Amino acid sequence: MSSTRRTFLAASTAAAGGVAFTAGPLAARAARILGSSDDLRVAVVGVRSRGWNHVQGFEELDGVRVVALCDADRAQLERRAADFEKRWGRRPELVVDVRELLERDDVDVVSIATPNHWHALMAIWACQAGKDVYVEKPVSHNVWEGRQLVKAAEQYGRIVQCGTQSRSNPGLHAAVDFAHSGEIGALQLARGLCYKPRPSIGKVDQPTAIPDSVDYDLWCGPADAGELRRRQLHYDWHWVWATGNGDLGNQGIHQMDMCRMALREPQLAPRVWSVGGRLGYDDDGETPNTMISLFEYARAPLIFEVRGLPRARGDKQMDRFLGASIGCVLHCEGGWVSITNYAGGSAFDRDGKEIAKFSGSGNHFANFVEAVRARDPKRLNGPILDGHLSSALCHQGNVSLRVGAEAGADAVGNRLQNQLEFAESWWRMRDHLARNDVDLDVSPVTLGARLDFDPETERFVGEGDAVTAANRLVRGTYRAPFTVPEKV
Repeated sequence: MSSTRRTFLAASTAAAGGVAFTAGPLAARAARILGSSDDLRVAVVGVRSRGWNHVQGFEELDGVRVVALCDADRAQLERRAADFEKRWGRRPELVVDVRELLERDDVDVVSIATPNHWHALMAIWACQAGKDVYVEKPVSHNVWEGRQLVKAAEQYGRIVQCGTQSRSNPGLHAAVDFAHSGEIGALQLARGLCYKPRPSIGKVDQPTAIPDSVDYDLWCGPADAGELRRRQLHYDWHWVWATGNGDLGNQGIHQMDMCRMALREPQLAPRVWSVGGRLGYDDDGETPNTMISLFEYARAPLIFEVRGLPRARGDKQMDRFLGASIGCVLHCEGGWVSITNYAGGSAFDRDGKEIAKFSGSGNHFANFVEAVRARDPKRLNGPILDGHLSSALCHQGNVSLRVGAEAGADAVGNRLQNQLEFAESWWRMRDHLARNDVDLDVSPVTLGARLDFDPETERFVGEGDAVTAANRLVRGTYRAPFTVPEKV
């Protein structure tokens, strides 16, 4: 083991016991003051898919240089190093263990595109090591560690951007502003939609061999993932709870963030209720592919709908709702705004006549770099607090479902009937499942617990087994030495 890895491992082990990461010289290392002629030196962690977008996004900015790639899969590292050299004519440093990367003096920014279970811990470590951070959504795997990341960014004075890139698109802001303009009345409901095809990941009857190129201990990191019990290590980690958050916390967080922007809510929902399940096939996935959640904000509710099955069995198309499939609909007194992509959409009056259009894209990586150079987190379009809140809303919805119980379709309908908008979403979801030949008498849904939540403490409140179980999921568990510290 190298001396640098020993230093960092000792520090991270101390952090597992609740002590903030100090790592000797790293704690005293002052942030490099960047002049206008200095290159910002970036290391990207997790380079198989989205991370390669990070590499391209940063490398193509003036005054920014990707100096290192990091991944627990050596095959992915070599592949991306070859891609990098072919495109830009040089070869970045390759690092397997992120702890070694964080010891480097030639890295100013760590850009994180790993599986979800690594996001918060890696970002906290990077803040403690004096790095600025761009971290993909969701910024956390559970509610508590997201708040710990917010604290770390503040404690160490770091610039931390969440990868909700639509926040840098002026078209989205124009659509949200229109919903508040009064032209079609007051905003009454924000509805997020994640109608995205998610086929079965298959089913295995014995553990799958880990690729020889993967350091599986590092890949698991904080997660007690155990043996690989699915066909594919990569990407399908989204659909198991130890490492992922389902599509609500994968694609859905983008649309959740848009909805929270529209509601202008600066905290988590005081009550949440979910219903759904993994329906239409039997595979090794655990997270729901069909789900609706109600977030009961006082001023206006937020409803989120997830559908991974097609419009009907055998169909290649997905459902749409008021023009959107992966987007959100802002329901107002006299019409609605349909946000159909990351950069805008259209507004309609109550008769369905289009009355306005919105479009316009920006560069989220460039916005981050601007804030880093200015040492000003207020310039961020996706500040870490917003990333935490929108990520944690997804966690709230998942927690409600996970502590619920199976229920028949009629029983669910009866329970939801006094929540009109939620009941309407349920009946459309029930029809959607019927068109996919899902018999809810044979494959019942899970009716989540209706849970009260204290936005100040960010914990569920009340009595009973469901609340106790829910608060265990608020925090989760960690595998030493990959432990999010109590004190950052």
